[in-house]
Amino acid sequence: VIEAVAGKKIHGTGAIPGGVNKVLDQATVDRFVKGPDPMNIDYMVQWAEGAIDFFVDYHANHPDLIDKTAAFPASSLSLVREDGAMDLYHGKLRAVDADGNRILDDVDYHDYLQYIAEGVKSWTYMKFPYLLHLGPDKGWYRVGPLARMHTADYIPTPLANEAFEAFMQYNKGVPSPSSMHMHWARLIEVLHAAEVMRDLLADPDLVKENRMTKGERQPEGIGVIEAPRGTLIHHYRVGDNDLIEMANLIVSTTHNNEAMNRAVELVAKDQLSGHAVISEAMTNAVEVAIRAYDPCLSCATHALGQMPLIITLEDQQGRILDQKIKDP
Repeated sequence: VIEAVAGKKIHGTGAIPGGVNKVLDQATVDRFVKGPDPMNIDYMVQWAEGAIDFFVDYHANHPDLIDKTAAFPASSLSLVREDGAMDLYHGKLRAVDADGNRILDDVDYHDYLQYIAEGVKSWTYMKFPYLLHLGPDKGWYRVGPLARMHTADYIPTPLANEAFEAFMQYNKGVPSPSSMHMHWARLIEVLHAAEVMRDLLADPDLVKENRMTKGERQPEGIGVIEAPRGTLIHHYRVGDNDLIEMANLIVSTTHNNEAMNRAVELVAKDQLSGHAVISEAMTNAVEVAIRAYDPCLSCATHALGQMPLIITLEDQQGRILDQKIKDP
């Protein structure tokens, strides 16, 4: 689908100011609707349902792994639609605390600087976003699939909403503390996306030629979407010479920075208890905890080159007791 609408699967070139540079023709739509398995949308909806069933079955057989790995209470932030439904492209910013109580009540994302600040630390290039009115200690939050489950009132497609209700029922209606539930939420979103694509493929407007809109040139623009990794904020100011004078990006991995650090800390304490060496089990557990957040560290830090995993164990005097390096 990405290749069809954006020209290529990775880093598509279809989006341009005001719209997209091509439209789907009827033959392409028919291929996605009537094509052979697995290249049709009905198959993909069934596949997504099966993926959720697989996860639920795995969860039933490995509850401790899924429920207790890097589990800690956290607030959640995402966009929601005007009626409270999960929305990936429009809506207001909503945040709830670890008990599900509103701590940011459907505010206009154009005013994000009034609500979100970014803390800095001396030991990392990544920043630490937090809600201003709560401060850096209490105002940090998660974003991403799990956060979207916690902030939304419902999902606006029937099959995904059914899976959403089962997910929330398992967690007794309150936000889940488990980082591994990120995968459960991600699969529910895959089903939602497949359902939405099926609806769009049935819409006759999809093959109409006009895919552009026009507007007045603006000196400043703020855009917020729910990327797969979580809430993505882009803010630009452009001068009369069309050169960018100011750019501020808060990407999903930056939003999740504090949560990822806490996940690693929990895994380290669990795996190192009573041990003075770094085991393979620990390096694997750290990677499992980090991957749950699907981080793009190069996006969040503008780092250059390879990014190996380096784990160093020091004593209270700062002497290195052990070190493990996983270098790609």
